[in-house]
Amino acid sequence: MGIIDIIVLVGFIVAVLFVGLYKSKGENTHGEEGAADYFLAGRGLSWWLIGFSLIAANISAEQFVGMSGQGAGMEGLSVSSWEWIAAITLVVVAFVLLPYFLQTGITTIPEFLEVRYNHWARLVMTLSMTFVLVGVSLIGVIYAGAITMIKLFSDFGFDVSLPIACWILGVLAAVYVAVGGLKACAWADLLQGSALILGGGVITYYAFHALGITDVATLVDATGASVTVDAGAGAMDRFSTLNETAMHMDTPAMPWPILVLGIWIPNFYYWGLNQYISQRILGSASLADGQKGLVLAAGLKLIIPFIIVIPGIIAFNLFSSEMEASANADAGGNVFATYEAATTYSATSQIFTLDEKYAVGHPQKAAEIEAFNRSVIVRVGAENVDKKSINPYKYDSAMGLLITKLIPKNKGGLGFVIAALLGAIISSLAAVLNAASTLFTMDVYQRYLRPNAKQFEFVTFGRICIGVFVVIGCLVAPVLADFKSIFGFIQSFQGYVSTGILAVFIYGLLNRTSGKWAGVIGIVANAGIYAYMQMAHADLHFLYSMSYCLIAVLGILFIYGLIFKAEKVVFTSNTTMDLTMSKGALIYGLVICMCTVMLYVIFW
Repeated sequence: MGIIDIIVLVGFIVAVLFVGLYKSKGENTHGEEGAADYFLAGRGLSWWLIGFSLIAANISAEQFVGMSGQGAGMEGLSVSSWEWIAAITLVVVAFVLLPYFLQTGITTIPEFLEVRYNHWARLVMTLSMTFVLVGVSLIGVIYAGAITMIKLFSDFGFDVSLPIACWILGVLAAVYVAVGGLKACAWADLLQGSALILGGGVITYYAFHALGITDVATLVDATGASVTVDAGAGAMDRFSTLNETAMHMDTPAMPWPILVLGIWIPNFYYWGLNQYISQRILGSASLADGQKGLVLAAGLKLIIPFIIVIPGIIAFNLFSSEMEASANADAGGNVFATYEAATTYSATSQIFTLDEKYAVGHPQKAAEIEAFNRSVIVRVGAENVDKKSINPYKYDSAMGLLITKLIPKNKGGLGFVIAALLGAIISSLAAVLNAASTLFTMDVYQRYLRPNAKQFEFVTFGRICIGVFVVIGCLVAPVLADFKSIFGFIQSFQGYVSTGILAVFIYGLLNRTSGKWAGVIGIVANAGIYAYMQMAHADLHFLYSMSYCLIAVLGILFIYGLIFKAEKVVFTSNTTMDLTMSKGALIYGLVICMCTVMLYVIFW
């Protein structure tokens, strides 16, 4: 990086910290509403702050690195379902769930379960969600952000160790969260959310520019084959020619049955019931502000695939050889070493599956491996073989390659893009820390340990929680280097909690007369059923497992409700907030839903 890029990078980080802390300096943490001021920004967030804060809290290295890598890999555009389904989910949350939450005046999402069921349901949800936030989300985001940071800085000649990178990210996030609370997060997110949209746009522009001027002989299409492209064709024509097979939503990686039920489960949990995200809408100044903020976020969600997934697809067209080199480097210089060793061991029972794109681009190597596999199967039988994948492309290097190879250096743009990426990581960390500290403070410390304490004591305890959580996260995050896939780690463990929570909320809103223990039963039953699915059907896509768990838990709760009855629960108003619905937000929300459907029609 040139000096101008470094100045822009450092200046942006300083600006984010300054704005967040400056805007939150007027909080009265000693007053009667001290905890609400700190944890919910005094319930005064405007819709535009909410919208950008939701996006900034959501987008992190998982999207910039993981989603662009999936676009470069076998998923192609189909990975965009996570974003486009989220757009519809946000609209539903705005007009179905949010009115209940704001009407009851809750501070945390688990508090709603006490209103509907009993305090044990609230406690079980709080402890399980805090464990997932700290033990999964926090360490996962720290680790993913740290390896991204290490890779980027390594490409520019700076060596940063994994533990040091973890501590840098964790401390930066903890500073303005601990000092300023949710208001600091929201204002910092306004800058970081805007920057990641603009930064993604910059990357997309340079990706298409490079595609239009690159020698056609070096380009490969989305299947991995070298193809003939008109040398005089523009960037859009080349993109269409090279990537027709990647621009579809119904793929083996994201089959249509998953779109019917499975993908909706983590979406509704994440956007409607996860304290990490919902804390922003609980802090809204009015129901209308919350609804307009959610609809704004939904609109931005439609844009995300075009600035993250599409550049990842182009990265494979341009840099497949560099992705191959990265995979070899990670494998110690030879990604085929295990296969080559197996060919010299006459008693081996191991066969190999080769990455489909590599097989298309290297048919001789694919034929060689296929012949070896047939010989092993003939000798030991198909039921006795051990399968091992060979992945000669490191798809997750897509975004890093685009940034380091395409964006001009020492003109400020490179520094801004890296600042946007780091800002996205830090804002997600801040959101997790703020949510986890709020849950543990309000649902455990205030509810059970010190219910009559002064407001400032709750704020102080929340700040202590942030410090403890960030230390845990920074110490544990480097351990994830031993996991094959950080994203697989996050997805696998979320299922133990998310489906059960969604089930008890659905049931609790539809059935107001069942017994009070339905909340606890649903959350605990899901954990057990999901654990069984993970052990007995490990090869099943986790979204199918979630679908079966949701159906099973709702069935259990239905039977429980037939047997055990209680007085009907009425959600009374416990707030002075303006609960007038935004008709304008509803109209725009319906338009966004129709646009989402149209995107599926166009790209199906």
